[in-house]
Amino acid sequence: MIDEKKEYEYGGLLINGFAMIFFTFILLPCLIAGCIIAGGDENLWLSAGCSSVLGLLFIIGCVGYFTQEPNEARVMIFFGKYKGTCRNVGYFWTNPFVSRRKLSLRLRNMDIEPIKVNDKVGNPVLIGMVLVWRIKDTYRAVFDIDSASLGATGTAVSNAALERFVRIQSDAALREVTGHYAYDQSGTDENELTLRDGGSEINELLERKINDRLAMAGMEVVEARLNYLAYAPEIAAVMLRRQQASAIISAREKIVEGAVTMVDMALKRLESDNVVKLDNDRKAAMVSNLLVVLCADEPAQAIVNAGQ
Repeated sequence: MIDEKKEYEYGGLLINGFAMIFFTFILLPCLIAGCIIAGGDENLWLSAGCSSVLGLLFIIGCVGYFTQEPNEARVMIFFGKYKGTCRNVGYFWTNPFVSRRKLSLRLRNMDIEPIKVNDKVGNPVLIGMVLVWRIKDTYRAVFDIDSASLGATGTAVSNAALERFVRIQSDAALREVTGHYAYDQSGTDENELTLRDGGSEINELLERKINDRLAMAGMEVVEARLNYLAYAPEIAAVMLRRQQASAIISAREKIVEGAVTMVDMALKRLESDNVVKLDNDRKAAMVSNLLVVLCADEPAQAIVNAGQ
């Protein structure tokens, strides 16, 4: 038994459109003309009856044609009852009393403009993303979405209504994901996953969250990717100074580490080459002078000791 709440293939009347054109516009007019000529005055009522029936078939035959391209589908509805989804490509004729709601199954892009969200530690950030999505289940896309609540007119689901639904659900998923991660590392844990460094992990989680929300409406996200990430304007200046301070500290650590290595190498080289014999006091003074020279921001000024 067919589950009427799920999409299935249309199994009703579907005739090649070119064959139906021959029948409607060539064969039927010839039959009508033949009935009129053959009936004459003697069989007037019989001729009129046959002509009326054939004329009615001609009128019905003029309706029901449709053309369908690749990656398109039509939801077939017969007096309010779902009869299946037609995905066949070509030119067809079907029962004219069956309404056909056209849907595009092609990939669509959507650019979600940056929104202001608080990250894991409460900092307001601006974050945006780009989506690639498409319709997967035509039954749900047509019958499970209330177009009126999304600002659409009429009973059919329009492209604008579908896009608005995707935009609202994507916005909610983006807020949810952002709230689970900090913008940048906030502690000593170097393995902490952040929005700035998360990369593919954040995108995969975002794609999964959006798909969970869109599945109810028969749509799926093929790709979701962050395309904008920045601190909100009210804290951007403060966070910039914080980042600059972190960069300065990291640079200083590298400078001190290199300076200590160079001083140690200099003392060992002086001793091994017997250049000079230094006691502990002179070693301490030399170490102090070398560290000042190597760690200073400005070039050291040479002082020549000319003696007294």
